[in-house]
Amino acid sequence: MKFAISSAVALGSAALIVACTPDAQITTGTGDYAQFCASCHGPGGKGDGPLAAGLTPRPTDLTQLSRANGGVYPRLQVMNRIDGYTMGKSDSPMPQFGEMLQGRTVMFDAGDGIETPTPWRLVALQKHVETLQE
Repeated sequence: MKFAISSAVALGSAALIVACTPDAQITTGTGDYAQFCASCHGPGGKGDGPLAAGLTPRPTDLTQLSRANGGVYPRLQVMNRIDGYTMGKSDSPMPQFGEMLQGRTVMFDAGDGIETPTPWRLVALQKHVETLQE
């Protein structure tokens, strides 16, 4: 009985230590969207977040990205925009999120046949935006 209690205490302590380390924080594309995007683009991506009314131009309706691109979801363009790469021109008040999404990378093919090491959080966030397509 003492062994079981000691083991439970040790496991509980270890779990608390692991949970408090930065690498153990679980982040998802859905969570990053809620944190970084929903206030402007809205929870469903329609461009109707609580801050949208005060922005010029209005936030993009993310549900229509595929439709505006001939029915093909523009992965690379979405990732570039989230990251902040706009080729030097942008009329958007959208912040650059690239630095906030840095960390572990995954090999990712944006549709051009070239696998590139890409921050996994950036990949996860664009995949979430892809799920919003109508």
